[in-house]
Amino acid sequence: MTSVAAAVTAATQTHGFLSPTGVEIAFLLVGLVTFGAAIVTVTTKQLVHAALWLVVALGGLAVEYLLLTAEFIAWVQVLIYVGSVVVLLLFGLMLTRAPIGRSPDADSGNRWAALTVAVAAAAALVWVVVDAFRTTWVDLDGVPQGTTAVTGSILFQHWVLPFEALSVLLLAALVGAIVLSRRTARAQDTNTKAREGNR
Repeated sequence: MTSVAAAVTAATQTHGFLSPTGVEIAFLLVGLVTFGAAIVTVTTKQLVHAALWLVVALGGLAVEYLLLTAEFIAWVQVLIYVGSVVVLLLFGLMLTRAPIGRSPDADSGNRWAALTVAVAAAAALVWVVVDAFRTTWVDLDGVPQGTTAVTGSILFQHWVLPFEALSVLLLAALVGAIVLSRRTARAQDTNTKAREGNR
């Protein structure tokens, strides 16, 4: 009799795809919002709007990390990506004097090629993730896996080189934006002087 009661209790505690919990429903809804923001980011023709929608997409990812009990990674997502990368993009847009409004130059005419590459990359990424974590489940009620100690240990043991390479890449992007803005300013000054000399 005790084994039957234990089996019934275990059956009521387990749940499948047809009986999701509140965390799983919130995860799905936030994921849909994040996906929609990402689609708008790559389809809008206004560069500043694309950067702002990127904030929404990256913020949605931070919420997803919170729902997976990875608080440290969620705050890193907010501080580094939302707080630094998007600000870097906006500074790059301002320094290169990119058009603020609707820009027809933002469309290169290679939409179908870009869509094909994006779908292929997404399919490859999904296949790799599913194949790598096929039997891995995140225990939301167990020991937190996204704590500072666990994440710092993994980051500084296995991912130091990619982390530093990303830092150098972002610095190079900012320096490149400054160089391009100075060249544009010098070219405009030269053109202005040439026009004044012709007059």
